[in-house]
Amino acid sequence: MSKNRHEKLGLSDEQVLDMYRTMLLARKIDERMWLLNRSGKIPFVISCQGQEAAQVGASYALNLEEDYALPYYRDMGVVLSFGMTPRELMLSAFAKAEDPNSGGRQMPGHFGQKKNRIVTGSSPVTTQVPHAVGIGLAAKMENKNIVSLVTFGEGSSNQGDFHEGANFAGVHKLPVIFMVENNKYAISVPVEKQIACEKVSDRAIGYGMPGETVDGNDPLAVFEAVKKAADRGRNGDGPSLIEAVSYRLTPHSSDDDDRTYREKDEVDEAKKKDSLITFGNYLRETGILTTEREKDLEQELKDIINDATDYAEEAPYASPESLMDFVYEE
Repeated sequence: MSKNRHEKLGLSDEQVLDMYRTMLLARKIDERMWLLNRSGKIPFVISCQGQEAAQVGASYALNLEEDYALPYYRDMGVVLSFGMTPRELMLSAFAKAEDPNSGGRQMPGHFGQKKNRIVTGSSPVTTQVPHAVGIGLAAKMENKNIVSLVTFGEGSSNQGDFHEGANFAGVHKLPVIFMVENNKYAISVPVEKQIACEKVSDRAIGYGMPGETVDGNDPLAVFEAVKKAADRGRNGDGPSLIEAVSYRLTPHSSDDDDRTYREKDEVDEAKKKDSLITFGNYLRETGILTTEREKDLEQELKDIINDATDYAEEAPYASPESLMDFVYEE
């Protein structure tokens, strides 16, 4: 009897079901945040919809107890995989004092949580790349068997931080995985107006590392590529560049109107390839996601998200007296 795709990758039925659960949880939290924003309860949403497969597939290929994640602002799937909770994500969206990312001080999407080795980012895009390289350098100097995963959009691959970081990692053979989440748009700029080469992964050769482009709607393809890159990093062979190609299913943010720069037909066509549909179908075809399991999962996630929403909405804001905390040293 031939093995299914996930079995060939060393993944059990329960592991791929858990991957799907995390993808679906990210999507449903995101959808709830849009409803909260449109009802005037939270100020801003920057969405993960359409990129969950790449985020979760990559994360599950790593050691979630020891490796480091340096996510970009859409990476809800990454931070959920690394241990951030729905309550904590909602606390950030509501800008409450308990928000573990910044105590309600930064805009949503600036993920950071020391206990789960999620390194905080910044509004200027791509600044997380040199930080990931620094972690790789520290791991090499201290002989630690860890890798750092840094993610960013295809637009960010044009920033100096990416090129400097990739060059340094390549020269020093550091255990860093550079993963481009190519969602086809840098805010309103389509990918063909961002890069002259055919693929972002083509840039890898200039930095002495392998580059690979994979289907970002296929979590198993992303898992396989990232696992290979992680093994390469742990073996001392240096960094890798992975381009996961998907599509941003929402406007850039809750403040954007994407109808001004792309056609509805284009978005509708992309929705047919939505990873939650395609991966869900794979799990149904393999008998892993039964009707009963699916029904139970929907109810479980609904309860989790309702709890997270209620908890965050009722939680206190930071006190005015704490305004200068973490700004000036006592």
